[in-house]
Amino acid sequence: MKVQRGPASYYADRFHGRKMANGERFDRDSNSAASRTLPLGTTVQVTNLQNGRTATVKIEDRGPYVGNRVIDLSPATAEALGMIDAGVVMVEVRPVQMASLQNF
Repeated sequence: MKVQRGPASYYADRFHGRKMANGERFDRDSNSAASRTLPLGTTVQVTNLQNGRTATVKIEDRGPYVGNRVIDLSPATAEALGMIDAGVVMVEVRPVQMASLQNF
């Protein structure tokens, strides 16, 4: 399972309640995340490389579509990682449980 490193951002509040790629509605208080490369349903551990905080999230959406960002996180996860004020931080994304490639 490939580890990714790069910038992470988080969803704006305006996305709360909108449908995600998996068909469910986005909840800002969930542990949802978006990835362009990991199959939907994959569980990953995200580490904020600036402060060492970690969180476990599930890939439920596609994105981010800004620059070279590797993952887009829910505001609740961003809060847990201590990245709300910064907005974008460098992270490590380590798959914990890969979903089936048919979910790609």
